[in-house]
Amino acid sequence: MRRVVVSVSDLQRGLAVYSEALGLPVVWANDEVARLDAGGVEVMLHRRQPVPGEFDVAATFAVDDVDAVAADLVAAGAAVVRGPVDESWGERQAVLRDPDGQVFCVITPLG
Repeated sequence: MRRVVVSVSDLQRGLAVYSEALGLPVVWANDEVARLDAGGVEVMLHRRQPVPGEFDVAATFAVDDVDAVAADLVAAGAAVVRGPVDESWGERQAVLRDPDGQVFCVITPLG
């Protein structure tokens, strides 16, 4: 995969969630688009009206500490949908919505 595009109504608010709280470095940005590095996959924040739905694709980000990062994400404006919880497939996971309603996950492998 090369890129995940996330529509955001407010680019600065999107950057607060995805760059500041989640820790993805900004590679390039202008007033319409910000390109962030997610370890070889680009996360592009595109300023346009988002249309979230329950059956969208949810990006998943690997982090060192799901609980701490989830707390940072909530402080930046995200909302917890589920978790953090230990999942049967061997990961601790939190499912969140960004300020525009887009669903995404953060995970840490168990053990």
